[in-house]
Amino acid sequence: MGKIILKKVNKSFGATQVIPGIDLTIEDGEFVVFVGPSGCGKSTLLRLIAGLEDTTSGSIEIDGRDVTGEAPARRGLAMVFQSYALYPHMSVRNNIAFPLKMAKMDQAAIDKKVTDAARVLNLTNYLDRRPGQLSGGQRQRVAIGRAIVREPSAFLFDEPLSNLDAALRGTMRLEISELHHQLKTTMIYVTHDQVEAMTMADKIVVLNAGNIEQVGSPLDLYNKPDNLFVAGFIGSPRMNFVKGEAAKPWNAPTVGIRPEHLKLSKESGTWKGLVGVAEHLGSDTFLHVNAEGIGMMTVRAGGDFPVTHGDTVYLTPEEGRIHRFDDKGLAIR
Repeated sequence: MGKIILKKVNKSFGATQVIPGIDLTIEDGEFVVFVGPSGCGKSTLLRLIAGLEDTTSGSIEIDGRDVTGEAPARRGLAMVFQSYALYPHMSVRNNIAFPLKMAKMDQAAIDKKVTDAARVLNLTNYLDRRPGQLSGGQRQRVAIGRAIVREPSAFLFDEPLSNLDAALRGTMRLEISELHHQLKTTMIYVTHDQVEAMTMADKIVVLNAGNIEQVGSPLDLYNKPDNLFVAGFIGSPRMNFVKGEAAKPWNAPTVGIRPEHLKLSKESGTWKGLVGVAEHLGSDTFLHVNAEGIGMMTVRAGGDFPVTHGDTVYLTPEEGRIHRFDDKGLAIR
């Protein structure tokens, strides 16, 4: 079991309020991602759940039990940090086994748990190595293995892939997602990378200045952002925003169009513009177009679209894909 409920959770550091009263329910077995820009409060919120920070007011329940005032060790959670926090003088086997030895578990039971965790994480052949003999991805798997053997109610991940290169981050995203499918245990994952959020989460919690802007599935947030902040944060490359006179045909102060929802032509279209930088990524090309009366817009084209710097092109938004926002930045449905 791993249902976690936050009720009016507030955190202040002196006179500075960083979490201004959050309500949130995380269902048993969900993979929930906290995402937002640096300083939005996502790591602080995770630490409040873990018990590593004291809650100023409000309550935190885990499986129906109020744990607000309980020590981290009594909450039944396991945390995986950005830094691997492994003991360099210990083997992989002993690093994974360490929390069980501290709990004075029977050695036979420890051996079985370590063997099972190593199999799940593809670490069986590395159990007798030390952390210094492993790659970054392998060290992160050891840290996850140390969490797995505790059989927690939920796993808490605090930006665990930040220290890895881009290719390894992609591999580890898949491995953690697959691990969730195998274990079916609640996971809460903190990241500033919305690509990680979109590809891994069952449910995304978008945070901004300590407030929850929107909660929903990745496709909910992509297709129906509640406000300008979520619309601009979710999606890569980010959504284009059109304001003023250009937005009036849609009866909105601001309209948003994703780069993939702009039709590109060399003959005619809604907006005329000049091609600036073209980012060629193989299957796709992202063009940065200076549209007349609007400014720079990003458009996604096929990888072989024939265009060069300074060419004139026309952009036309797909009508069913336009997002409208009012003068407060809220979505107009």
